[in-house]
Amino acid sequence: MSKPLPQAIFLMGPTASGKTDLAIRLREQLPVELISVDSALIYKDMDIGTAKPDERELALAPHRLIDIRDPAQSYSAADFRADALKEMADIVAAGRIPLLVGGTMLYFKALLEGLSPLPAADYDVRAQIERDAAEQGWQALHDELVRIDPVAGARIHPNDPQRLSRALEVFRISGKTLTELTQTQGEPLPYKVHQFAIAPMDRAVLHQRIEQRFGKMMEAGFEQEVRALYEREDLTPDLPSIRCVGYRQMWDYLDGQCDKDEAIFRGVCATRQLAKRQITWLRGWENLTWLDSSNVDIALQTVTNSVRCDV
Repeated sequence: MSKPLPQAIFLMGPTASGKTDLAIRLREQLPVELISVDSALIYKDMDIGTAKPDERELALAPHRLIDIRDPAQSYSAADFRADALKEMADIVAAGRIPLLVGGTMLYFKALLEGLSPLPAADYDVRAQIERDAAEQGWQALHDELVRIDPVAGARIHPNDPQRLSRALEVFRISGKTLTELTQTQGEPLPYKVHQFAIAPMDRAVLHQRIEQRFGKMMEAGFEQEVRALYEREDLTPDLPSIRCVGYRQMWDYLDGQCDKDEAIFRGVCATRQLAKRQITWLRGWENLTWLDSSNVDIALQTVTNSVRCDV
């Protein structure tokens, strides 16, 4: 008989949905170790605007893959997959269960399904795309993507410049579309995965949470955090770190492109748009159990029962 696959837990959800709180409570009930699946939490010195777990939360439930890059550095889905697989193997070797928690769905997908053979980033090509966008607008570039890759064009929104830029970059480098290249997948994840998503059932509740959290971030010194990044000479608004929601809007304020109230308003709107994109990803996710963040006790019981039944 073949050896059974080790267990792993995915805890996904939109921003401000209560993932961290549930993960901490799960650690009290199950032999789990947490791995962050968040493209913003990887950065050092970006704590407030990313809603990074605080000292108390990290003491209760240490998170791996937090604070592993400087904001000037890049980090890809391939980097994440390699790092996550190593951390998962270490956790299993210690007789515990990896609990992967976060909202970067691309990272979850890369980990679960493996990676297609996409070309590495080419910063010259990317810079040209940025110049094209400045001259023509992102809508014109989206129209270009629809012509060359209708499938990706239908999936990627014109207001999602990061994914739109990457799709065009792939085509300009390789001559093949993102859709063509992603049809070839890599090695699937060698784990028995329990997949959950947590969110308020009422979208208005999520919007309220997002607005309240942004206000608390400002009270906690978010402007000062971004100012420290802004005053560095090696950071620009084109970097993935500064494109994180909230940071780009506050950067624009510090750069004189809008006033503070406008930056806050834009930041809240950008966070809502991020949550909408995350929920859209999850609605098409297979083998997923939804949890209601308004009843954490039931959510906790649902996850623990699923895992214990497979022990």
